[in-house]
Amino acid sequence: MKLGIDDKLALVTGASGEIGRSTAIALATDGARLLLTDTDRDALDESASAVREATGVDSVTATADLTVQADSDQLAAVGGQHGGIDICVHAAGITGAKGDPLELTDDDYESAWAIDFMSAVRIARSVVPSMVAKAWGRLVFVASENAVQSYSDEMPYNVAKAALLNFTKGTAQVYAPHGVLINVVSPAFIETAMTDGMMEQRADDLGVSVADAVESFLDEERPHLVLDRRGQPDEVAGVIAFLCSDAASFVVGSNYRVDGGAVLAMNT
Repeated sequence: MKLGIDDKLALVTGASGEIGRSTAIALATDGARLLLTDTDRDALDESASAVREATGVDSVTATADLTVQADSDQLAAVGGQHGGIDICVHAAGITGAKGDPLELTDDDYESAWAIDFMSAVRIARSVVPSMVAKAWGRLVFVASENAVQSYSDEMPYNVAKAALLNFTKGTAQVYAPHGVLINVVSPAFIETAMTDGMMEQRADDLGVSVADAVESFLDEERPHLVLDRRGQPDEVAGVIAFLCSDAASFVVGSNYRVDGGAVLAMNT
């Protein structure tokens, strides 16, 4: 299916991560031009090389700290030098501190809030006005199953991602009449460096192989993930790419779960 995004300029944040990189490849494969950003220059360059190898597309790259509004605004300015940002996929984020919810510090909560929630607000402030001016735009946030399924040892992450869903729903209502569609994708247990680290730690704690750690985690911690495996980044990227397309022209403020069934609830 053609996405109708030929020559659209797509900003992908968190582009050195597996989901960001896979999304960049999916969008470039369907004709989008790319502006990739992350905090680390070397990792960002590696992602740009991977995108080029997979698609033949050269990306514009820029490092940015999205806890700072000025850096977010500068990304929009760079996009303006290339015709303006049409699509933004905000995949940047952290897992944050883990532990007893009442023993975690203010800084633990504020760090996750700044990166996992407020960075989304900042990037929206920066990119949406030019989309409104064009009367066409797509903004897709990457949230998590944790937004609706709370895990007690990941509370800073949970609350930041829950806020992101609420922000998406309300903001989408304001800007959809102007041609800018804002939605969110919520992955669960995707095979990334983050879940690799989780499973390696679990393997060490249990004295088992990583494969056995994954199997026991699925049995004990994710009983509703009925596909019984970790998802792949390109499986998330395909849903994101759809939401960036003309094919999703009637999708407003929605949360698309890519979770293998991990979240059993019917709403949100």
